[in-house]
Amino acid sequence: MKQKLLSAAILAAMATTANAGTVTSDGADLVIKTKGGLKVSTADKSASVQLGGRLQWDYDTTDSDTSGKSDDFDVRRARIFVKGHYHDWGYKMQFNVAESDGADGGDAEDLYIRYMGFGKPANITVGKQKEPFGLEELTSSKDISALERSAMTENYAPGRSGGIQLHGTGGNWTYGIGVFEADGDGSDDFDNTAITGRVTFAPVMTDDTLVHVGAGFTSRDADVSADEVDVYNLELAGVMGPFHAQAEFFDAEEGSTDFDGYYIQAGWVITGETRPYKGGKFKRVKPASKSGAWEAVLRYEDGDGTFSDVGQSTTEGEQTTVGLNYYANQNVRLGLSYMDGEEDSSGAEGDELRGRLQFTF
Repeated sequence: MKQKLLSAAILAAMATTANAGTVTSDGADLVIKTKGGLKVSTADKSASVQLGGRLQWDYDTTDSDTSGKSDDFDVRRARIFVKGHYHDWGYKMQFNVAESDGADGGDAEDLYIRYMGFGKPANITVGKQKEPFGLEELTSSKDISALERSAMTENYAPGRSGGIQLHGTGGNWTYGIGVFEADGDGSDDFDNTAITGRVTFAPVMTDDTLVHVGAGFTSRDADVSADEVDVYNLELAGVMGPFHAQAEFFDAEEGSTDFDGYYIQAGWVITGETRPYKGGKFKRVKPASKSGAWEAVLRYEDGDGTFSDVGQSTTEGEQTTVGLNYYANQNVRLGLSYMDGEEDSSGAEGDELRGRLQFTF
């Protein structure tokens, strides 16, 4: 009977317009939300299922002293996910349909089960998930203001791994700490492990004003000359009306070798909207009118980073990014960015011009 009700609800959702609405049945009441995607839940909020995803088509042209010139028109990301919950248990399954650089897709991005019975201050997530490290890394790729993350984040943030994490949120604070695989999806995953954690606090948080501070660390077993790699991270961010800014500093210790780097980023929502913030990370700009919203962004970074976006290597260098975004509505975004980088030791330079059409649901 429940399967029939769910099937009927999905068919009803497909027949509705984009306006929110409620569908009830002679069984448990169902609520269908079509704003930005498709979500079906019971009226008592005891169970839900949501379908969503993103598609990013990019054109980029790169000119590098190291790797030469290239022009590419490709899918940067194409992902689809299903997530939901049943009573105190939640889940998410997100898969790549396709990715750039000739990747076939099909691999899992997120694949986890979450226990939420203790409430928002203490959740337990088991499976493949983002390790709790870095403001820019934890901000979704569909929500970051620059089209690509900084070379510093690319170099130091661990990204997604299989593991178990304890995490929670309060009114203006978050935390997360967990044990994860250090070397990916092999047959002996937990032979090398990582302990990763992050805390954030927003001493000022109103509708249009924010001050955010955060710190993170990850200590990882490594199959290198040093048995362990330790990485530390500091975050600072703020919002004042249409203006927003963020900065992160990274420091890594590998045996007797020390690496570090930082970036500083500033943005201005030209049409006056405020960049949203929730749960210790930023969300993308939501237009206040049917004419859409415009955003300008500027970023500078310096240190040991992965400068692959401009065709350079993982080395010590600096990079500047200038970008412009147009948010046609809450689902569609057009972006344009220019990145210019230089390696400190060799003086090799590279730049990239990238344009993106993004649809999320």
